[in-house]
Amino acid sequence: MLLVARARLKYLVIACIVTIPLLYFVLYQALPDTIASVVSSKASPKGRPGNKGDAQHVTPSPAKVNDGHPISGLIENAYARFSGLLGKRSWSLAHAAARYRELRGRHPPPGFDKWFEEAQSHDAIIVEEFFDRIHHDINPFWGTDPQEMRRQARALPHAIRVRNGKIAHPKDHDANPPREDRLELWEKLVQDMLPYLPDLDIPVNLFDEPRMLVPWEDIARNVAEEQTSRRLFPPREAAAERTSFLDVDTDPPQAFDPEWIDDKPRYWDYVSRACPPNSPARKVQPLETATPIDAIFPTSPNMSYMGDGGFISNFTQAQDSCLQPHLRDMHGTFVEPFSMVTSTKLFPFFSGSKLSVNNELLIPAAMYLSSETRYSGGTKHGGPWAGKKNGLVWRGTASGGRNQEHNWWHYQRHRFVQMLNSSAVALVQSGDSGAGPTFTLKAASSYNMSAPREGQLLGPWLHEWSDVGFNRLDCWPERHDWLGRLRLDCPYTDPFFALVASKPMAEQYNYKFLPDIDGNSYSARWRGFLLSTSCPLKATVYTEWHDDRLMPWLHFVPFDNTFMDIYAIMDYFLDGHDAEGQRIAEEGRNWASKVLRREDMMLYMWRLLLEYARVLDPQRDRLGFVDDLTTDALT
Repeated sequence: MLLVARARLKYLVIACIVTIPLLYFVLYQALPDTIASVVSSKASPKGRPGNKGDAQHVTPSPAKVNDGHPISGLIENAYARFSGLLGKRSWSLAHAAARYRELRGRHPPPGFDKWFEEAQSHDAIIVEEFFDRIHHDINPFWGTDPQEMRRQARALPHAIRVRNGKIAHPKDHDANPPREDRLELWEKLVQDMLPYLPDLDIPVNLFDEPRMLVPWEDIARNVAEEQTSRRLFPPREAAAERTSFLDVDTDPPQAFDPEWIDDKPRYWDYVSRACPPNSPARKVQPLETATPIDAIFPTSPNMSYMGDGGFISNFTQAQDSCLQPHLRDMHGTFVEPFSMVTSTKLFPFFSGSKLSVNNELLIPAAMYLSSETRYSGGTKHGGPWAGKKNGLVWRGTASGGRNQEHNWWHYQRHRFVQMLNSSAVALVQSGDSGAGPTFTLKAASSYNMSAPREGQLLGPWLHEWSDVGFNRLDCWPERHDWLGRLRLDCPYTDPFFALVASKPMAEQYNYKFLPDIDGNSYSARWRGFLLSTSCPLKATVYTEWHDDRLMPWLHFVPFDNTFMDIYAIMDYFLDGHDAEGQRIAEEGRNWASKVLRREDMMLYMWRLLLEYARVLDPQRDRLGFVDDLTTDALT
C-alpha cells in the first residue's frame, strides 16, 4: 500500500507540473496584452543596470490581424518601435548619465544625481529619449549670452522667482496677473522640487496661445553654435557651483522690450518665416478669407507624413505646419488667433504648449495640474470597454480663434462638427454643397473604407455612431444679452449649427471613442482622455511636454488636421476591429498612469530647469555632473 501511495503521489506531482504551465499559457492568451505589466519599475529592484536582462522590457506583440489593412500594420509597428524604446530604460544613475552623454554630447547638468534619486523614489520610468523635447527647446539658448538672458528673465513680468530654495515675490511683482490660476498651479509644481533648484527667474506665458516666433535663420545659427560648443571635458575640470544672482538682484532692473507684435490677420507671415527656407510653408502666401474650402483642401490625400491608405505614419510631421501650407486657411491659429502678442526675439520664456516653430521652453500645461473635473473628468475614468456605447462623442465651444462672419468656415472645430454631423454630410452628399461650407468629400473615396461602405450614404452611417456638437458658438465680436450675459448663439453660424446640451467628461467616458481637437491652443482634456478607459483620438498642430513618451497607434489614434481620414479610421474600428480599439484604450490608460502623473510632470520640469540654470550661467561651459565618472560606488 505504501508503494502504491508513493506512486500515486509521484504521478500527481507530475500532473501538476505539466498542468500549471499549460493553465498559465491559456490564461495569458485569454487576457489582453498590456505594456504596463512589463514596464513597472516595481518589477525589478531599483538600481538594476539598464544593459542587463533587457528581455523584461520587450513589449508584447498585438494579436496578428492578418487582414492587410494599413491601420493593422501601423498598430503592429507601433508595438515594435515602443518595445525598442523601452529597452533603453535606465535603472541606475551611472547608466542614466552615460545615456545622457551619448545623446547630448555633454555631461549632465549639476543636480542630475538628486533628480535621478527623486525619480527612482517615485518609480518613474526613465528613458533618455523621453526628454528629447527639453534639448530641442533649450539648445538655441546656447547661442545667446547668459548674462543678457538673466537680465531679460528678471525684467519680464509673470515669472516664478526662486531664491535660496524658496519662491520669492519681489516688490515689483504683478499682484493681479491675467490667468493668475495658471501661475499659482505652476508655482505649486515648482514647490515640489525645492530646495534642489538653484536661484532662477522663470517667466511663464499665461495666454492660451504661444508667443515667440523667431525667424528660422536666427534659430539655425544658434543651434549651430550649440553643436560646436559640446564638449565632454575631463572630470577634473568640472564645476558644480552656479554663479550667484546677486548682481541681478542688487543692480537696478534693466528694461527689456520683447517688441510684442499684434497683427492677427497676418499671423501666417510670422509662422512661415520660422519655417525652413525650403519648406512648403515658405513658398505660399496667405489666402483671401473668402476662398472656398474646396480650393484649400489638399489635392492629394497622401501627405508626406502618411503611409499606405492615407493614415498618419509620422505624427510629429503631421503636427508641423511648415509641411502643410493648406493649414493657413484650415486652422484658426493661422486664420486669426484669438490673441496675438508675439515676439520675433529669442529670450527665456516658458509655455504649456506651442507650435513646432515656436521657441518657448515647454512645461506641463497648467490645466493638467488642475483638479477641475471639466479638465480631468474626476476621479473615475469610465467603466469596462464592453459596457460602452459603440460610438464617438465630442462636446465643446466654437473656439480656435476669432471666427467672424467672413472667415468662420476656415476654423477647425466648425469643420470637425460639420464633418461628423449626419444631417450636414447627407445634404452635401446629395448635392447641396452650401450645407457644408467647412469641408469637402472629394478625398473620402480614396481612403480604405470597407467594401459595404463603398457607395453608401455617409449620413445614415454617421447617425449610427457619431454624437458631436457645440454647446457654445463663439462669435466675434462677442454678443451679450440685455443683462450683460454672453450669448451662446451666433447669427452667422446659427443656420449651420444647433446648440446641444453639454456632456460632462464623466458621461463622455461612456463612449468607446473620444476625439480631441485644438481650441485656441492645446486641449486641456487630452490628459483626461488618455487616462480614461476609452480610446482617445488626436488631431493637433500643437506640441506638448509629453509627446516623446506617447506612441501613436499604441496609446492613441492619430488623425489628420484636415480630418479627411476620420471616416476611414472609424470604419476600421467599427467594422471588425473592436479588439484593436480596446487594446489602444487599455494600453493608453495603463501607460498614462505611469508616465503622465503629477510626479512625472514635476520631474520633467525639474530636469528642464536644471538645463535652464546651466545655460543661463556665465560659466556654463564648465558646469556638469561627473561624480559617476570618479566614484566607483555609483557604477
